[in-house]
Amino acid sequence: MIYLVNSTKKADFYRINLFIFESYIKSMNVAIIGFGYWGPNLVRNFSSVADCKVKYVCDFRAERLAIVSKQYPTVTTTNDFEAVLNDTDIDAVVIATPVFTHFDLAKKALSKGKNVLIEKPMTSTSAEAIELFELSKKMGKLLMVDHTFLYTGAVQKMKQLINDGSIGNVKYFDSTRINLGLFQPDINVLWDLAPHDISILNYLIKDVPYSVNATGVSHTNNGIENIAYLTVNYKSGFIAHFNCSWTSPVKLRTMLIGGDKKMLLFNDLEPTEKIRVYDTGYDHKTDEEKRKVLVDYRAGDVYLPKVDAKEALFGMASDFINSIKNNTTPISDFESGLSVIKILEASQLSIKQNGKEIILN
Repeated sequence: MIYLVNSTKKADFYRINLFIFESYIKSMNVAIIGFGYWGPNLVRNFSSVADCKVKYVCDFRAERLAIVSKQYPTVTTTNDFEAVLNDTDIDAVVIATPVFTHFDLAKKALSKGKNVLIEKPMTSTSAEAIELFELSKKMGKLLMVDHTFLYTGAVQKMKQLINDGSIGNVKYFDSTRINLGLFQPDINVLWDLAPHDISILNYLIKDVPYSVNATGVSHTNNGIENIAYLTVNYKSGFIAHFNCSWTSPVKLRTMLIGGDKKMLLFNDLEPTEKIRVYDTGYDHKTDEEKRKVLVDYRAGDVYLPKVDAKEALFGMASDFINSIKNNTTPISDFESGLSVIKILEASQLSIKQNGKEIILN
């Protein structure tokens, strides 16, 4: 017996499946907004992500666009942000401009139906961040912040060591990020440097911060602090401290995480041995008769765990593209960005009130 297949239905079947196949393999078209310090790194890494094409680089400086044209001749350069947004082929916009511009640019991009990735810090205020998130939900688009360090092999290894109980219950977190750095015209040193380590703190430690204290000083008489110290307090007794400076003669990028079993040192400037795990600790008891605390110290071996040598920014870019395509939540999601901003907002308020404790909402 011969069955005849309706040719019209057969054509529709093939057309639908071809559409699904083409949608699956279609490259994501990305526009990079801003080609300053970080823009070149973004263009390079997004250009390397599978199924992703950097179609535009937008910047108002002709000399910067000339560099793009020379290095990436297939990328269209423009100083017209509106033209980029009006291009229906653009799936996502990556914003790498000064912080005070983030909100307006992201809001316009989301309103045009674009997925948005914003450099840290995400916005100038938590209210702006929340407004953007509500808009992204309304438009059904992804809003993500670039906390690149979350994608490093070192941070992933630290998370593994904490989660598997290798260092025990974590008691404290101490970060130093100092150098003779670039003075920012619109944000202080905490807003510039601390987001890296605050995002790592929030990623590694799932406890909820309760309050902050911060102090800082400006040596340029413009009211923008170039040295600052931030303490984040937790009801559990866990404590985190951040030391940030643009005026240090040496560059330090270290992080110390203390557990009740072992202690962990992260040195980001080390080329290979970025993490050291110290089998070091102490036990204590109170001598009621002598009215003092007796401490027994323990010093053991030092362990150097293997850390994956991978470019974190490529991991971040891949996570952004894959999260859009698969409708999944990225590692560096909106909640991560909002938490950082809330801590920075509170730190700024504390600085202006001479280190007063500010309760986090």
